[in-house]
Amino acid sequence: MTEAAKSTIDQSEVDRFSAMAAEWWSPTGKFKPLHKFNPVRLAYIRDHACENFGRDPKSGRPLEGLRVLDIGCGGGLLSEPMARMGASVVGADPSEKNIGIASTHAKSSGVAVDYRAVTAEQLAEAGETFDIVLNMEVVEHVADVEFFLSTCAKMVRPGGLMFVATINRTMKAAALAIFAAENVLRWLPRGTHQYEKLVRPEEIEKPLAADGMDIMARTGVFYSPLQDRWNLSKDMDVNYMLLAKRPG
Repeated sequence: MTEAAKSTIDQSEVDRFSAMAAEWWSPTGKFKPLHKFNPVRLAYIRDHACENFGRDPKSGRPLEGLRVLDIGCGGGLLSEPMARMGASVVGADPSEKNIGIASTHAKSSGVAVDYRAVTAEQLAEAGETFDIVLNMEVVEHVADVEFFLSTCAKMVRPGGLMFVATINRTMKAAALAIFAAENVLRWLPRGTHQYEKLVRPEEIEKPLAADGMDIMARTGVFYSPLQDRWNLSKDMDVNYMLLAKRPG
């Protein structure tokens, strides 16, 4: 298949999330796990971005002047806080319904985000480039992981960063992130994740390295029931995040 004919879109996944679009901003709804996950991933992004670009993470708008792509932005749970930190944010999602919900919420919240119902390949073909690409909880839902990562990597400017968060393809993840989360705890609707679509760290690192990106950091993330929050961890067997940088 030629690159021009390739697509990152799995239409069944787009349809699944479009059907739940109205619940994006409900902290007790179907996206409750992402609301819980937001503080730890936002802190991780902010701190590494500030370190890379020489910013003060304690300042009011530490990402001022940086252009950020939130690919697979959904309802904008990451796009809005990134914009509040001063970044110029493009929130991209193939679902028109998701973009509609995200745009309405941003407008009502007084936050400026450039939301677009487009694919990664459409942005890349248009020559768009960014200081930071957020690739968070997306790779397990695309049709072609390597092509998607390569497409996103091409949009990272020299000296820029890409953050990736996803679920590892391990039996531990199958038990905790799929069976327990969807059937026991009912955190997620059944069918949200399919085991065969989960992605191992090396399957992310390889295509990024092939596109000239350096892997800068890796961390696991786990949920503590006692604290009712997510924390960083050395254990990457279930949820994990990676940071890659394009040399400047």
